Amino acid sequence: MASDLILNLDNTNFDATVKASAVPVLVDFWATWCGPCKQIGPVLDQLAAEMNGAVLITKVDVDTNQALAQQLGVNSIPALFLFKNGVVVDKIVGARPKGDIAAFIKKHI
Repeated sequence: MASDLILNLDNTNFDATVKASAVPVLVDFWATWCGPCKQIGPVLDQLAAEMNGAVLITKVDVDTNQALAQQLGVNSIPALFLFKNGVVVDKIVGARPKGDIAAFIKKHI
C-alpha cells in the first residue's frame, strides 16, 4: 500500500505523469502477491519522505496494468524504473536494501 507521498499510476495516468514531471520519476512495478515487493514498500515510503520532492516515487500494480508492464518490458518484480523527461534512464530488478535504492535514486537527481 502506498503512502500519501507515493502516487499510484495506471494505464490512464502513467504517460502524462511521467512525461510532465519536473523531477525524475521512480516507478515501482509490483503485485499484491509478491513477497519481495511487500518488503520494499516500506522502504519506498521512507525514501519518499526523505527525498523531499527531489524524485517522484510511484507504483504500478502489474496485475491490473499488464499492458503497461509488458510495453515497458517488465519481466520480473519488483522492478524499479527511473524516468527522466519521460524516458527510462535506469532500472533495477529485485528487492534491494534501502541504501542501494537510495544510491540508485541519488545518482540521477
